[in-house]
Amino acid sequence: MHEDKDGALLRRMADGEEAALGTLYDLWAERVHTLAFWILKDADEAEDVVEETFWQVWRTSGQYDGRRSAGATWLLMIARSRALDRLRSRKRRADWTAAPSTASELRDQAGAMPGELPDIGLERSEGQSRLASAMGDLPPEQRSALEMAYFEGLSHGEIAQRTSQPLGTVKTRIRLAMQKLRRGLGSLRKGEP
Repeated sequence: MHEDKDGALLRRMADGEEAALGTLYDLWAERVHTLAFWILKDADEAEDVVEETFWQVWRTSGQYDGRRSAGATWLLMIARSRALDRLRSRKRRADWTAAPSTASELRDQAGAMPGELPDIGLERSEGQSRLASAMGDLPPEQRSALEMAYFEGLSHGEIAQRTSQPLGTVKTRIRLAMQKLRRGLGSLRKGEP
């Protein structure tokens, strides 16, 4: 029975057997991609969902309980969740970048030097100044990848294609840029100067 085979692979993965992950991937990657593409209507994002799904399955395989669901069902529910998370994230990003006070303003101000920002209220100006400063502190390749992802709404795959960089490199640059921004802007959230 197919489900029993999948469940057995999940149990072997929980024991740390990497070959079981490879076998499960070979069996299910195409179907996970199809499901993700059906939800997202974007091949690059569907590929990202495949990667995220199998990474999560590897990390959480010990939580699989064959009494509650078949292995295939558990795997496809994770894939569906990852795809829906991306869809919601895309919608939030589109809503945020469509707002007239964010898209062009933040793009323009992030490229400006803190002293060049217009005086439009002390609190808001301070936040914009910190954002511009934090963005300015990023290495150029990280800043560029982050701007393309968040200000232009490009997927990781589209950024990789535009910059002729490997997809993994693009993802790493964006992740590192976000970590640096969080650290740089962390004091702003805490109310520190």
